[in-house]
Amino acid sequence: MQKTILIVEDEDILREIVKDYLLNAGHEVLEAVDGSEALAIFEEHEVHLIILDIMLPELDGWSVCRRIRKTSNVPLIMLTARADEDDTLLGFELGADDYVTKPYSPPILLARVKRLLDSRYSPAGKLSNEDTLISSGIHVHFPSRKVTVDGENISLTHTEFEILTYLMQNPGIIITREQLITKIWGYEFTGDDRTVNSHIRNLRHKLGNKANSIVTVIRAGYKFEGNA
Repeated sequence: MQKTILIVEDEDILREIVKDYLLNAGHEVLEAVDGSEALAIFEEHEVHLIILDIMLPELDGWSVCRRIRKTSNVPLIMLTARADEDDTLLGFELGADDYVTKPYSPPILLARVKRLLDSRYSPAGKLSNEDTLISSGIHVHFPSRKVTVDGENISLTHTEFEILTYLMQNPGIIITREQLITKIWGYEFTGDDRTVNSHIRNLRHKLGNKANSIVTVIRAGYKFEGNA
């Protein structure tokens, strides 16, 4: 499944290593060395996934992520040299789908890329054999990944979409945070409960008056309660 991936990294050697891995995996690669260049490239090309370093000249990764999320839900992986949970949570709050802490193994990064691309673009990544899910005024159309609430379109990131559909397909069933982490990010993910909480908070905000469809079960997890 060849896709176009934008690498935004100012360290030349690291960017070249990641580029080689992606090219060997059959992808097309675009490169940017700073935030301003990244935004310009993103405007000019169809990009299927972004690998975005946080510490960049001119515009940092936070600013780039914030601007991209105003117009696009393209899958986005953030790279950070700081093992700081607050940095990670800020990235998720701004709409990042995943993060990788430096130094990292390029094959691990490639595995993260593959999982995001498969779940976002491959038919095999659908969470249902049906084209649509409808419950409590929330309507999900899988082929277009379009979500409406009482007829109004809402814009979800890749991860928010995956969480919502996973919960909706298991109505009334308590889904633990560990189950969500395994389902959405995979076994090797190193985040914690706060990561899940951050995405749920963002998702509820976007659902507006349907936010209470996602119920917190104290010391257990979350469940979706709605009516068809």
